[in-house]
Amino acid sequence: MFEHLLSTEALKIRDEVRDFVKSIPREMLNDMDQEKIRFPKDFLREAGKRNLFGCRYPVKWGGRGLDWVSTGVVMEEVGVLGYIMACTFGVGAELVCDAIISHGTDYQKEKYVKPLLKGEIFAAECLTEPRGGSDFFGATTTAEDKGDYFVLNGQKRFIVGGEGADYFLVYAKTDPDAKPHKSLSCFIVDRTEGVNVEYLYGLMGCRGGGTARIVFKDVKVPKENIVGEKNNVLPVFNTMMVPERLGTAAMTIGAARPALEIATRYTTRRKAFGREIANFQGVSFQVAEAAMKLDAARSFIYTAGSAVDAGVDSGTARRLVSEAKKFVTESCQDVVHKSMQVMGGIGYTNIYPVEKIYRDIRLSTIWTGSNEVMSMIISHEWYKEIMKQMKDKTVRDCEFDCAEADAKDEKIYE
Repeated sequence: MFEHLLSTEALKIRDEVRDFVKSIPREMLNDMDQEKIRFPKDFLREAGKRNLFGCRYPVKWGGRGLDWVSTGVVMEEVGVLGYIMACTFGVGAELVCDAIISHGTDYQKEKYVKPLLKGEIFAAECLTEPRGGSDFFGATTTAEDKGDYFVLNGQKRFIVGGEGADYFLVYAKTDPDAKPHKSLSCFIVDRTEGVNVEYLYGLMGCRGGGTARIVFKDVKVPKENIVGEKNNVLPVFNTMMVPERLGTAAMTIGAARPALEIATRYTTRRKAFGREIANFQGVSFQVAEAAMKLDAARSFIYTAGSAVDAGVDSGTARRLVSEAKKFVTESCQDVVHKSMQVMGGIGYTNIYPVEKIYRDIRLSTIWTGSNEVMSMIISHEWYKEIMKQMKDKTVRDCEFDCAEADAKDEKIYE
């Protein structure tokens, strides 16, 4: 866990989360995977009672006043229970609440944040639409201004917690004629008349999180439920991208860790050709590479979290968070792959939970912005940074550190 990098407060909450994780009965996890439980309200209520939600938020609103590194620790430990447990834990307390804490009013924080962090109510974020997810500003859900309230119409899909949430954070068009970045607003929408779960998805993994398609039909949303400014959702969206992607990356480490731990123990017991298979380099080297990737992934989380905590340049933070999401999720998928590989056929059965982890963790490179989108952001910010270095001449230009650097006729670009 790189304990030398963690504060006393981070270590304390880590141990609290570990105690909480150990208290969760395996029957709950199995019932969720078999969809006997469609949304884990008891799990979330207990987390709220233990004050484990939103640890980086101000104490005034129910948090602990900690930082992003501490949040990364919490999300990793919750992820040990399974990817969907961390999804449901984070969607309300680390995504929806982040938007309200950063851009909402005190009235909204009192009504919606405090009870959620106590585990008394639940929330979900409604971003993706049937027509697409990555094209955020192309949303077609509308909210028509009626003076004292808005009338919301449209639908959102793949909403984790859609089955169990008491309120939703919804992005909708409030000025369809404006340029995309000035056309959307963000709303808190209570589960009320006109808010309907139309479909529950059958998923490859991450079952039991109430993942649904939500339809909004003539839903009245009070004026005081707009988050941030009307027709100016970009600041809210940019805020949300940090917990969505950094939180996702952190919990992926926790989800992958048990697979490697199980595989490691298995290879010290399983024998072939008269000795434990851990003694074969073909096995132990795969375990070593998986352990290295987990450590590298965790380092990335702490580095990116520290950058956000320090308030570094927004472009640099965007790049680091996107890099963390892409690197960590892809590395952790490989960790689980290698864990199953060294276990052989038994790893493909439900005698061990590795097959479930394998199914669940496949989501990590898709949701909260696909890793292809992360590559777009990384490349954009990287090119911008390098071009700025060239313009400002802040670093040595190493292009000329070679014997034939002045052979201009050989440097052809068109």
